[in-house]
Parts: sequence; structure tokens; C-alpha cells
Amino acid sequence: MAQKYLQPRSDYRSAQRARVNTVPAYDEDEFDDAEPVRMPSSALHYQRLADVRTEVGRAPADVKVLSSQRSYRASNRSTIPPRRSATQTSIPVVHGLRQREADTETNEIDIRNTDQLIETISRPRFHWTVLLGMAMFTMLIGWVLLTMLANWWQVTQDDWHYGRPRTFQVDMIVGHNDSATNPSHFLAINLQRHIQVIEFPGGDASKAKIYTGPTLVGPGQELAVVTLTFKDVNGDGKLDMIVNVQDSHFVFINDKGQFRPVRPGENVQL
Repeated sequence: MAQKYLQPRSDYRSAQRARVNTVPAYDEDEFDDAEPVRMPSSALHYQRLADVRTEVGRAPADVKVLSSQRSYRASNRSTIPPRRSATQTSIPVVHGLRQREADTETNEIDIRNTDQLIETISRPRFHWTVLLGMAMFTMLIGWVLLTMLANWWQVTQDDWHYGRPRTFQVDMIVGHNDSATNPSHFLAINLQRHIQVIEFPGGDASKAKIYTGPTLVGPGQELAVVTLTFKDVNGDGKLDMIVNVQDSHFVFINDKGQFRPVRPGENVQL
């Protein structure tokens, strides 16, 4: 009787062992995210929950606590969460990315602020007297340039009107064998700073008279314009000749059919 009872039990264990051993094991190299194969029963006694957490790399909340080693041994699938692949583990944490971006922006702001500070320090600061001096110097340069421009323009106009050498001509009735139909012709020339006046009485060149005027001194006087005006300056009723050179005036008295310079002490009114 006992023999009959034991025989079927041994057959049941053999069948159970055969059924368990036919379960194919997973290949870790083939499926990276697959569950690990069932560990040998001898190793289960030394497996600890802390070791499982260390191996898997998950937080305590991600690990399901096993009720007993018997339930773990009876289950075909492991309750240990699958391992992460190399691609998943290499993905950086979003919080770390944000932190690095924030650090980068902070460094850029610090560099910008440093550049602004260096520029502010290196910027020269002048006293108000320096600025005043620079303004006065600029005005002086402008005045010199404006004066040079005005002089150039004046010389150009004189070239147009009087030529070189400076020459002035006028007709006037002064009582030297002249008349309204035949006035005397006067020609004033600045010839290398020497003023000369030529008179043609009644327009007759054969009776020409030359009057020597003053000699001019100074730079640019060879371009000074000489002009003639006629006026009775001594009250004798005859027109006298006045030689004008810039702001200077030289009087020649009409006396005995010709002109002579003013004698010392002679009363004249321009």
C-alpha cells in the first residue's frame, strides 16, 4: 500500500521538475531591457533587499517588497524592475540641464558686467577747465581758418577787378588843358610796392606826367589796391588828388597845372 502511494508522488515530482526546467532562460545580451533569469535557489538565501536596490539603482519606492522567499521562488517572473538600457541611463537629468543653463547665463551676465565696469573705469574723465580749453582752442582754429578764407576771397576779388600789378584808372576834369569832352586820364599802379600815378592832361599821352607816391612796407603789400579820389581839401576852388592805399590817404595839391605833395604845416581837410 505504501509502495503504491509513494510511486505516484515521485512521478509527480519528476514531472514537476521536468516542467520547470523546460522554461527557456532569457539571454541578457539579446534583450537589454528584459527581466533577469531566475536565480539559483542557493543564491536566494544570500540575496538581500538592500542588494537588490543597489544592483538595480532604483529608489526604495520603486522596489516591490517580497512577502517571502517562497513566493519569490514560486513565481516564474521576477518582481525586480528591469534594468535601464545604456541609452536611458546616459540621458541627463532635466534639472541638471536647467541648472547648467542658469549657471551659463549667470557667467555671461558676470562677464558682461565686468566688461562694462572695465569700460567705465578706462573711460577718461576730464576737468571742466580742460573742456573749456579745448573749446577755446577749437574756436581759435576756426577763427584762423575763417580769416585765411576771407583773405583769399578778397585777393581773388582784387585780381578780378584790378589785375596784377594792381591798376586803377579814372577820367576827371581838373583844369589841366582838359574839358568835358576831353577829360584828363589818370592811371594809378602799385608796381612792386611803389605807388605811381600817371596823368594824361586832356587825354594827350604826349604830355603825360608821372607822380611818385609812397613806398609800401609789409608782407603782401605788393597786392595792395591803390585808388584815386579828387576833392578840394585846401579851399582854393581846384580839385586836389588823394591817393588811397587801403586805410592810408596821401594828398597831392593841385598847383600851377600839376599836382605836388602837401607841404608841412599846410592846412588840408579830407
